[in-house]
Amino acid sequence: MARIAIFGANGAIGHRIVSEALDRGHDVAAVVRDPGSITRTHRGLTVLTGDVLDPASVSAVAGGRDVLISAVGGGDGPGHEALIGPSARSLVAGLHALGAAAPRLIMVGGAGSLRTPDGSRVLDAPGLPDEVRQIMHAHSDALEYLRCEAGELRWTSLSPAAVIEPGRRTGAYRTGLDELVTDAEGVSRISTEDYAAALVDEVEDARHIGERFTVGYERS
Repeated sequence: MARIAIFGANGAIGHRIVSEALDRGHDVAAVVRDPGSITRTHRGLTVLTGDVLDPASVSAVAGGRDVLISAVGGGDGPGHEALIGPSARSLVAGLHALGAAAPRLIMVGGAGSLRTPDGSRVLDAPGLPDEVRQIMHAHSDALEYLRCEAGELRWTSLSPAAVIEPGRRTGAYRTGLDELVTDAEGVSRISTEDYAAALVDEVEDARHIGERFTVGYERS
């Protein structure tokens, strides 16, 4: 059993990570600005008030935990891109303040900086809406910040497939590193449920310390 704290626990991806972790018997602290936004009850669940943009709050939440997960900015829509970079900097600062006692950090990342089969990045594809491209750039910048500034922190960033949406949990997926995972028809897709499963698998297996990895289906 891991002691996990999750910022953004009430979001589209965050609440599925909470459910996946609880279903596997982990001790989960859901960290949100408004505790009333978490209505689920579970013997393994604690709801905490916290602000991912405040390094002192990050330190307070992370103390005594094995893993700190950030699902902040994991959705789409106006405003999400404004949280991604500042939250990454705050998380790193808050964990650095804990020194050797800092837990692992796992961040929900974006697909934009993944390489496609022709060598281009997903975010360079023509026709993307401006707001989507902005979110992709923000995730790409946050990943680069981790790579350059995380120092001794044990961090991981998990990029989804090009398309991530609610669906079915199959538990069957393929992982990669910096290249987009696609099926035989070139489709890159993952359900939010299987994305959460892959992330909690990483909590348990710790196969990608100090790097980004990605997840997708082998077949549609």
